Amino acid sequence: MITYKSQREIDMMKKAGELLAKAHKEIAKRIKPGVTTLEIEEFVDQFLKKHGATPEQKGYKGYEFATCASINDEICHGFPRKEPLQEGDIVTIDMVVNLNGALADSAWSYPVGKINKKTKELLDVTKEALYKGIEQVKIGNRIGDIGHAIQTYVEAQGFSVVRNFIGHGIGPTIHEKPEVPHFGLPGKGVRIKEGMVFTIEPMVNIGTFETKMDNNGWTARTRDGSLSAQYEHTVAVTKDGIIIITDQE
Repeated sequence: MITYKSQREIDMMKKAGELLAKAHKEIAKRIKPGVTTLEIEEFVDQFLKKHGATPEQKGYKGYEFATCASINDEICHGFPRKEPLQEGDIVTIDMVVNLNGALADSAWSYPVGKINKKTKELLDVTKEALYKGIEQVKIGNRIGDIGHAIQTYVEAQGFSVVRNFIGHGIGPTIHEKPEVPHFGLPGKGVRIKEGMVFTIEPMVNIGTFETKMDNNGWTARTRDGSLSAQYEHTVAVTKDGIIIITDQE
C-alpha cells in the first residue's frame, strides 16, 4: 500500500533532507586517499547525533552501521572498514536520516583523488541519469517513465543499469511502496500522484548489470568486477511541483 504524505510531513522530511545534504557536503571534504570508510562512518554517526538526528539504517534488519560505504565494484550495502581508500578508487556513501521521526535517504558517489577518464565518465553518467529520472516525476506520469528515461540514457552512453536493486517509497519507514525500478517501459507502472515520496537511486556499471552477493548477506558487487556508481535523491510530489528532499544545492 502506498502512503500519501501531507504537506506537514513533507516539510518535516525536507528538514531531514537538508541535514542529510549537509552531511554529504562534509563527507565530500573528507574523501581522499588514506582515509578509511570507518572514519567516514564515525563522522556521520557523530554529526547526526550533534544535530539531534539518528541514522535510521543502524539496526535495520540487523545492519550495524550508520552508513553504507561501497567501494569500486561494490554496487550497494558495502560495510564501512579499516582499509584506507586508494588513489583512483570511487566510493558511494549511502545513509538514511531520521530527524524527529521524518526520514530522508540519499547516496552519493565520490572520486578518491585523481580518477581515470572512464571512471569519471561513469560518475557523470550516473549523476545525469538520476536527474533524467527526476525530470519524469510529474503528476499523471507513471513510475515506468522514470525507469525508461534512466535506462535509455545510460545504455546510450555504453553503460548498464542494475536491475536487482531499485528505488522505493519512504516515510515513516525506510522501504515502502511504490517500487521504483531504474529500467523499464514508459507508460507502465503506478501512476504518480500528489503526496507520494520516494527515492530514485540508479546504480550504473561499466560492465554487465548482473550482480553477486558477498558472504555477509548485504554487500552486492558487479558480477564481472567492473566499477559501479550510484546517486540517489528522495523526491516528494506536491500540487505545486516536485521537491528534491535531499537537494545539495
